[in-house]
Amino acid sequence: MNALIFSIGLESLLLFLLLGSLVGLVAGLFGIGGGLVIVPALIWGLPLLDVAPQHVTHIAVGTSLVTIVVTSLSSTYAHHKRRGVIWRDFWILAPGLLIGAWLGSVVASLLNGDVLRTVFGIFAVFVGLRMFRTGKARSKTLQVPPLGMVSLATLIGGISAIVGIGGGSMTVPFLHATGVEMKRAVATSSACGLPIALSGAASFIVVGWGLEGLPLYSSGYVYWPVALIIIVTSSLFAPAGAALAHRLPERRLKSVFALFLILVGAKLLFG
Repeated sequence: MNALIFSIGLESLLLFLLLGSLVGLVAGLFGIGGGLVIVPALIWGLPLLDVAPQHVTHIAVGTSLVTIVVTSLSSTYAHHKRRGVIWRDFWILAPGLLIGAWLGSVVASLLNGDVLRTVFGIFAVFVGLRMFRTGKARSKTLQVPPLGMVSLATLIGGISAIVGIGGGSMTVPFLHATGVEMKRAVATSSACGLPIALSGAASFIVVGWGLEGLPLYSSGYVYWPVALIIIVTSSLFAPAGAALAHRLPERRLKSVFALFLILVGAKLLFG
């Protein structure tokens, strides 16, 4: 284990420990798996570890999905203790999320790294702007039948796997539009990140298996030294983010969430 972790160097170790702590807070606070932080951070950080340029973005996405598995479990448990997760909605959405995430990972493997990075940046900015635009309370709620929810979940799972996120940036506003209060939407979204991450990570391992130029200690597009570091710290900090989410006013929570997405997307596109 020591050889596995310290193969990336002390400075990189400290960098990814800090990243994992931030990811945990973001995951618990916003009901996302942390991919919106992990993916751009790894895109900028993996070249420091001499990862081949043509594999950087795909490894960033695949590794992000693996970390989301554990982060989602930790965040979901913290929300569940506060009775925030709507399990009925979760079980309706789960099949579509699983199928969509697998298909999305296959599509992502076929995209050029630069294209994949651009898609991620545009996606983050778009969702952030949408959250600001829908900041006012709704007079009517969106009525979606179970079959429609499964279909939409498949789309959410697919897009989430392509950009390496847990789907919270889409699941949260969708659940909120159906009449779920923001705090419970965040909590339920945390649970929805698990099937996306499991299916997407497995697919990225399969489609990247045996490719030339992948770093040591990687399985397909998953780079385990970085994944393990982020997993340890993010799982420790996710409960703190969940506790904070249940204390913040709903309007403030939505505004912070939207601003966060816009800044990350803009930085990736223009930074």
